[in-house]
Amino acid sequence: MAEFLQTGLGMALLIALQSLAIVAFVMISLLFLVYGDRKIWAAVQMRKGPNVVGPFGLLQSVADALKYVVKEIVIPAGVDRPVFFLAPMLSFVLAILAWAVIPFDSGWVLADINVAILFVFAASSLEVYGVIMGGWASNSKYPFLGSLRSAAQMISYEVSLGLIIIGIIISTGSMSFSSIVAAQDGNLGLLNWYWLPHFPMVFLFFISALAETNRPPFDLPEAESELVAGFMVEYSSTPYLLFMAGEYIAIFLIGGWLSPIPGLADGWWWMVAKMWVFFFFFAMVKAIVPRYRYDQLMRIGWKVFLPLSLAWVVIVSFLAKYEVLGGLWARWTIGG
Repeated sequence: MAEFLQTGLGMALLIALQSLAIVAFVMISLLFLVYGDRKIWAAVQMRKGPNVVGPFGLLQSVADALKYVVKEIVIPAGVDRPVFFLAPMLSFVLAILAWAVIPFDSGWVLADINVAILFVFAASSLEVYGVIMGGWASNSKYPFLGSLRSAAQMISYEVSLGLIIIGIIISTGSMSFSSIVAAQDGNLGLLNWYWLPHFPMVFLFFISALAETNRPPFDLPEAESELVAGFMVEYSSTPYLLFMAGEYIAIFLIGGWLSPIPGLADGWWWMVAKMWVFFFFFAMVKAIVPRYRYDQLMRIGWKVFLPLSLAWVVIVSFLAKYEVLGGLWARWTIGG
């Protein structure tokens, strides 16, 4: 068996099985995170939420997915049919593709490339094309306005996210996710992680991630009070499901298997726990924070977040260069 896996066919089969395992993990996680999103929102509004299909309503997301799959696809007259169907497929495939470089545990990664961060940013940047294509191909004013909003919003906050990540790259000296995780390993658990030395950027990163993934209070491309359903208003059935799946998959794209508690073993389960914790924060923001106006959204991105994140890159460069506080911002000098 080992000899077969060394052949070209064996390696192709192994990569295919690993890819299927990642897709299965992402899709199963998606089902339960959607369920969690709905239950958290219901709890804040003092409702029960999904509680009928399956024990505690756990199979409600499965039922909804099956409903979308078997429903008839309604195609409005006048749409650009090839682009109309390509748009949701592009958004979904690119969201899945980014998981190819996410490490689940030490050595558990499909492609441990040294430019993993660039790969993720490239995939997430291209996702906006699916939104623009969907809005344009729908041949309707509301979807087109929603797609333009989404393009402007995602590009604006992608700049801030990129600059914040540059600070992490400077501290680590590598763009590999495995190296970034290894640089945060230590005897202090959570206190060894980058959130502490890069603390000023934690809030900027979280808010920028909300805007980048079109989550409330920055869901302007899908503002139902203004644009009905934004760029997805003409979509139904499976194409609509692909758009929504792509958005949710981008939300819990996160890696890192280190234990936050000293003495407890590291492992993939910590990565899953991080996914749930961050998604809980995303869901709570959706439930309690009112939607921003579009001019407020753009002003924060360009006039507040961009200058602050750019200034932080300069500050981290000096802190890393002169190894301030024993190399707290220069992890490559201490084995990172």
